[in-house]
Amino acid sequence: MRFLPDAEQRAFAASLDALLTAAGTPAVVREWSRGDHASGRQLWSRVAEAGVFALAVPEEYEGLGPRPVELAVAFVELGRHAVPGPLVETITAAVLLTGAGPVIAKRLLPSVASGGTMATVAPEGAFALDGDAAGLRLSWAPDGIRLSPGHGPVRPSLDPARRLTPLSPGGEVVGTATEQALVWARLATAAQALGVGLALLDRTVAYVKQRSQFGVPVGSFQAVRHRLADAKIALELARPLVFGAALTLRPADVAAAKVAACEAAYGTARSALQLHGAIGYTAECDLSLWLTKARALRTAWGDPQECRALVVSAAGDRRW
Repeated sequence: MRFLPDAEQRAFAASLDALLTAAGTPAVVREWSRGDHASGRQLWSRVAEAGVFALAVPEEYEGLGPRPVELAVAFVELGRHAVPGPLVETITAAVLLTGAGPVIAKRLLPSVASGGTMATVAPEGAFALDGDAAGLRLSWAPDGIRLSPGHGPVRPSLDPARRLTPLSPGGEVVGTATEQALVWARLATAAQALGVGLALLDRTVAYVKQRSQFGVPVGSFQAVRHRLADAKIALELARPLVFGAALTLRPADVAAAKVAACEAAYGTARSALQLHGAIGYTAECDLSLWLTKARALRTAWGDPQECRALVVSAAGDRRW
């Protein structure tokens, strides 16, 4: 089965691509990594104006959704441009707050949909992504979802743009955890990883056409072509899984999509690093912004082993 975006979805992706290209996201990512959030917040507002966060918020709370397919389309573009910030976490918070009841939802969701509030979510005792930048911090506790009153110091992360902070205990209980929130988190992560992988592939193809050895471009070598072809195939096989999962929103389908997209992005990152040679190891090279993100997304919201176990379990249930 082929999952192809319609004309409206293609136009949406193209508009996001144009917006993010003009924003010069590599500079924004580096500033965000240093704790300077000014340019990142400006970009966040522009992404929100395009309607991205409203896609997870129902219309009765000033959103456009729920529209998971369009959300997947958007997150592929966000991944392609390495946009920083708690993107997946804000979507997850929107789903959690939607299930918290009309009083809480009406109070908190309109600001999330409009981009006025960044949100982050983390299990109790775990590190939250960008807790220092988020205005809404949700702690996933056994007794329910709490509005955390603050955060601790920023901790180092594999991806410098993913700033980790512990959340302060306590706070108002606003709802309970739902499986649907985890499903949306994994779907957004899968789409973002697919975009990261596509960006890595595009950059590597362009680089091997320029880099020469023995008087010819390294892209003309058969071994290099095989590596790039393998990366392309893995990403193209992951794409229909991501959009198919967005249509069904079944937990096992989304888990399968996350495994496929994140493993494809991680494999592409390894090939990109090898084919760039020594320059690929330098933080000054923009490639590093996508390399570290591919590795971080691989284990975000469920590592490959956990997601594969869910897929196998679901297959067993259907068989019997």
